[in-house]
Amino acid sequence: MTAHIVHIVHRFDTGGMENGMVNLFNTLPPERYRHTVVALTDYSGFRHRITAQRVDFHALHRAPGHGLGWAVRLWKLLRSLKPDLVHTRNLAALEAQFVAAAAGIRATVHGEHGRDVFDLYGRNWKYNLLRRAARPLVSNYIAVSRDLETWLRQVIHVPPHKLNQIYNGVDSTKFRPRAGARPEFAHPESIVFGSVGRMVEVKDYPLLTRAFIQLMRQQPERAERARLVIVGDGPVREACLELLQGAGLAHLAWFPGARDDIAEIMQALDVFVLPSKNEGISNTILEALASGLPVIATAVGGNLELVEDGVNGLLVTPGDVAEMVQALLFYLDTPARIAEHGETARRQAVQRFSIPAMAAAYAGVYEKTLGR
Repeated sequence: MTAHIVHIVHRFDTGGMENGMVNLFNTLPPERYRHTVVALTDYSGFRHRITAQRVDFHALHRAPGHGLGWAVRLWKLLRSLKPDLVHTRNLAALEAQFVAAAAGIRATVHGEHGRDVFDLYGRNWKYNLLRRAARPLVSNYIAVSRDLETWLRQVIHVPPHKLNQIYNGVDSTKFRPRAGARPEFAHPESIVFGSVGRMVEVKDYPLLTRAFIQLMRQQPERAERARLVIVGDGPVREACLELLQGAGLAHLAWFPGARDDIAEIMQALDVFVLPSKNEGISNTILEALASGLPVIATAVGGNLELVEDGVNGLLVTPGDVAEMVQALLFYLDTPARIAEHGETARRQAVQRFSIPAMAAAYAGVYEKTLGR
């Protein structure tokens, strides 16, 4: 019997959560699960990465503010779709749990994938009041990191029997170490520090940009081989470019905007850097590890579960430019460390973070929720 699952998100666009959903849809057996995605606001062409089965998309075009028109539209849609299970993701879609209950749906899952800059540590009392109010309506929770699982248990008081911690998976065939010459951008002898992601405030790409500039000013002779790549689009992209142009270093950086060839981009890098203020489980870190890249990441959220300091990368204090400079210098000074940490990164990614294992774990939660 095929179960119809309706996945409700705030918006379906380029991002780690959406990438995880695509991997899930492309891996779960279509004879057992049929999927529909409802975006409370809108969706983008990112949905075309779903190739294994047909997934219908609906956009409710929810307007900012407290109007309830979206809830009425969602209620009508759910009554029409008649799902066996509703799966909401993150705070921005949590209110849909109340609508699902009003529509008579009793099998529900809620996923926590990370927190945004407006509530980095999940302490906002209004948000947590909403989370606790929705708690009786959620059959099971999925947290993508142990950090989020602990927070759900200790702060939101989710009963342990409802909690399921599932790491995201990564395609270690698509994302693999570079073989041969660097594909583009930099001289073969350069050390390319790079990142991939939405250029939004919570990712703190200005910190990485300032650290790169400071490295160049402090160590001009040693840093002459260093290059910076940040792939992605968003509101802070222009600010980072202005910092580089103001320092006269724009010629040593490449900011191509959003790209679809991320696996190839990863192969052009030597060290991956994620300077976030907070993270759930970063898909781009997983992709970097699978690509055989050491990772410099801030010691926040799920990063601590992926990056082992001095083994497959380095952990730095969030917001600390000087510490980030030292981390960049660590790899710039001794390229042999890049190879050593990169080999460990690749091995761990293959062993710990496979997509089939992730999909099987999600299927287990769905079966438990459906009572099958």
